[in-house]
Parts: sequence; C-alpha cells; structure tokens
Amino acid sequence: MAPGNAGTKNKGKIDNADVPVSDHKKLADWCKENNISLVVVGPENPLADGIADVLAANNVPCFGPSAKAAEIEASKNFAKSFMDRHQIPTAKWQSFTDAESACQHINNAPYKALVVKASGLAAGKGVIVAKDKDEACNAVKEIVQDKLFGQAGDTVVIEELLEGEEFSVLAFSDGICLAPMPPAQDHKRLLEGDEGPNTGGMGAYCPCPQVSAETLKVIQTDILHKAIKGMKEEGRPYVGVLYAGLMLTSEGPKVLEFNCRFGDPETQVLIPLLKSDLYSTMLACTNGTLSAALPTWHDDKFAVGVVLASGGYPGAYKKGMPITGLDKIEKEMGQLVFHAGTTIKDGQVVTSGGRVLATVAMASDLPTAVAKAQEGAATVQFTDAIYRKDIAKRGCDFITKQRSVED
Repeated sequence: MAPGNAGTKNKGKIDNADVPVSDHKKLADWCKENNISLVVVGPENPLADGIADVLAANNVPCFGPSAKAAEIEASKNFAKSFMDRHQIPTAKWQSFTDAESACQHINNAPYKALVVKASGLAAGKGVIVAKDKDEACNAVKEIVQDKLFGQAGDTVVIEELLEGEEFSVLAFSDGICLAPMPPAQDHKRLLEGDEGPNTGGMGAYCPCPQVSAETLKVIQTDILHKAIKGMKEEGRPYVGVLYAGLMLTSEGPKVLEFNCRFGDPETQVLIPLLKSDLYSTMLACTNGTLSAALPTWHDDKFAVGVVLASGGYPGAYKKGMPITGLDKIEKEMGQLVFHAGTTIKDGQVVTSGGRVLATVAMASDLPTAVAKAQEGAATVQFTDAIYRKDIAKRGCDFITKQRSVED
C-alpha cells in the first residue's frame, strides 16, 4: 500500500511501501524492479493525471482507467454531455463559465435547477444541493467568482433536482465486458436524519433492498452497458471499476454521477460480500478476459459499515488522538475495521484525518448487521469521535414496510 495507513502497516500479507506515487515514471520503474504483477489505483486524481497510461506504456498491469476514460469523473461537463450522446438517463442540465448566466438559468429554468456542481475534481466536495434559488445562486458565485474549489470550478454544471431513493451500483469492466456489483447505499450527511453538512460518507450498507432485480437489469442495460459501449466507441475503452451514483425516480433510475474508481464507503461493505477472488477479477479486467473471471457474491448476507469521524469534521479537527478498542472489534467481535485517517505514533494508533475508520459487520439479515456494526462503532474510542446511529435505517424501514404489506 502506498502511502497506506495504520491499518495497512505490517498486517500479514499487507504492508506500506515508500513508493514515489506522484512520479508515475519512477513508480513504473519501481514496479518493474519489484516484480509487481498488478497495480490497483484507489483515488481519482492519479487516474485523471494519467497514472494508468504511464504504467501501461511500461508494461505494468494497472486496474484503473486511462486519463481519457477517467474524464467521466474528472469533468462533470464531459460526463453529462457523454450521457446525452449515448441516451443514458440523467437529470436535465446546463453548464456555464460565468456566474451571471448560471444564475439566470437557475431562476428561469423549466425545472428545479437547484443542484450546483464544480465540473472538475474537488475531493468529493464540489456538489451543492440547494434548498432554494437564492442558495443555488450563492453557491455558483462561491464556485465561479470566489474560486471555492480553484480551477475545478472554472466551469459549473447546473442540474435538475431529482427526487427518489439514492444509491450506487459499481461494475468491473475490461473495456467490453462488465460485471455489476450488488447495489449499495451510502450516507453523505454528517448527522442522523440526513442533517448537517455533506461529507465523504458516514456509512453504507449492501445490498440495498429498495432496488429490485428488475431495476438492476435496467441499470445494467440502459446505464452501465451503454456507458462502457459508449466509451469504447469514443476511443476511451474503460478498464477498471465504474461507479454509477443513481437516483431511483418515478421515471426509473437516473445517473447522478459517474466515478472512475471504487467508492468510499461503499467498497467497505461490497468487498466483504465477494465470494470469488478479487485479484483474479481485477487482473482479468486488465487483460480483457473478465468474461472468464466473473465475480460471485454472497447473496445470503448483508454488510453494514459505520464511519467514525473526528470531532469538527468536515471543518477543522484535531489530529493525534489515541484510538482504543480496535483489537476487541477484530479479535473478539469478529468484525472488520477499515482504516482511513489513521497513523502510528509511538507505537499507538492515532487519528490523522477527518474520517478516521469504518467498522463493518455482516449478518444474514439487515437489522442484525446494523446492530452489530453499531456495537462495533461504540467499541472504538477516541476523543470527540462522532458517528451516525441511523446507518441503513432506510433499508430496515423498507423491509419492515414490505413485511407489513405481505402480512
């Protein structure tokens, strides 16, 4: 892992490596010197900067799209235009480079033009869902005029506010064949009841029972397949994992966004449900043989992940807070802990980021998995820790409602 964290340091087969990840040519040389058989790229920025292209040019297999293919996340303006070209269902939209024109559109559009997005990469924070037109216009001015997100906000996308159930479906792709993963739902707001500021994600669960098998077929044919086929037709063959952020509207599923990587925190609840070998599937994606290494999933389990964050996040927060309870969760409770903002100081695991870690529990039913994950989250202790106690409530409510209808 490079750079890694406290959770990936000296953990059995896993360890952190001091590798020059920002210098792609040096990274490629290091991979060849160390006989690395596969590089898996986590974040979007290196992909947008062409890390996969450099590795491929040096014959180092890389699970992750080229810079041209990664534009599906790196430019929301490109992504929306791409969806229009290939008849992929999405929200109505327009893009602008000046605040005045954008605000005119917000005030006069024949739809609720209340979603404001910086077109470029903004570390997952470049989307504002406004309550009214005034708030939307203020967001535009902050992004375009005040450069809230720097160059990422040179172009701003104004979108229709979609209503419905929000969830995501990720898919493996080798550029031609695709293999969807089970649907997952994350929780972007900091506080219970989906209140408070937006975050990178405060928890997730999988599968999402609100999404029927019939809806998943529509997503595969009308969204994922069209996206992979369209990218190939445009000379941007997509290799890696494609993340589709979706809204299940009264008109069917529509795309909110595409990401060019595994989603966080959805991946923390997806991968534990994988029955087959992850490495085999990812390697097959890089050499065009995904159809011979399709993933299989536990269809009799639910996974729930609860994120613990530092007090003050997503604003200013303290670092270096000692973390306790980790051994108990993993060894006594049999749960998984995925580290994010952690490091080791004087032999002690301490906080080093806003979202610190996630506890993940599995069970044969969703309510039990929820209870276990919450128990795990309560076991982790560090100063001013904050976490949501209503992760997966939507899924549990749906199941309860479904049972009452059946009865």
